[in-house]
Amino acid sequence: MPDNWLTMQIFLMVQTQWRTDQGVLLGLDYTALRWIFKLKKQEIKKPLELLADLQVIEAKIVETFNKEK
Repeated sequence: MPDNWLTMQIFLMVQTQWRTDQGVLLGLDYTALRWIFKLKKQEIKKPLELLADLQVIEAKIVETFNKEK
């Protein structure tokens, strides 16, 4: 959906930037995410909404990955 396109673009940019501890996926590395937000600041009109959308994706991936462990 067009409304979610920027969220997906940003997620794909940070999809390899995960924090883990002893094989447990903890979540995205927000330092990397902050850097991408700075790079894309011209395109990001509502950063808090974008962050919330990314956190929904992040939470589902963490839940799914850790359930499989």
